[in-house]
Amino acid sequence: MDGTLLNEEGEISIENRQAIKEAKEQGIYVVLSTGRSLLTCRSHAESLELTSYLVTVNGSEIWNDQGQLVERKLVHSDQIQWMLSLAQNHKTNYWAISTDRTWQDEMPDDIHAFEWLKFGFSTTDDDSRGIILKELQNRGMFEISNSSLENLEVNAAGINKAKGLEIVCEKLGIEMNHVMAIGDSLNDIAMIKEAGLGVAMGNAQEVVKETADWVTATNNEDGVAVAIRKWVL
Repeated sequence: MDGTLLNEEGEISIENRQAIKEAKEQGIYVVLSTGRSLLTCRSHAESLELTSYLVTVNGSEIWNDQGQLVERKLVHSDQIQWMLSLAQNHKTNYWAISTDRTWQDEMPDDIHAFEWLKFGFSTTDDDSRGIILKELQNRGMFEISNSSLENLEVNAAGINKAKGLEIVCEKLGIEMNHVMAIGDSLNDIAMIKEAGLGVAMGNAQEVVKETADWVTATNNEDGVAVAIRKWVL
């Protein structure tokens, strides 16, 4: 969504809305696959009148067309506590998503009283970010990605948007080679690789563009609509 479907103002353009509407009218399943939680993406799905699955929190949760939870993969609270200490030690901004809310630069007194889906670090200090990345990798129990060059996003091992879309495809009775996936950041790479057609946004990180089969326009130039009109409609 961010950097892909949404423009810099955090809005869905008229062109993107129209292209999605036309795709739906042709029987195409339009699925939001996002790092956001259900609480922060549901209004956009409703505004597009989507009646398909939602893949949220980088694949940690999958919701069906009735708004019911299909799948959920948690990060243990002990690991969330450790990552919070890591963020504090390196003086980074951070956020975390529990099953009921998003926490931004604050955490509950009792972390173990909540169920956790993701933790994120944000810093402009490349050295600190690099050290944190190595610490995370050394644990060997996380799926690590980003949604911008300044952050790190941490999910449970094996959890990513590609896995989420594979489960959706199983439910819908279609194969991943019939999927077009569009994204701009590292948390999109897995699904761009696994989809039949992987599309990078014009504003995507370079490694995402190198991975993709095709590069569309930027998120401020209706890149999603451009891709839908070229490859779907």
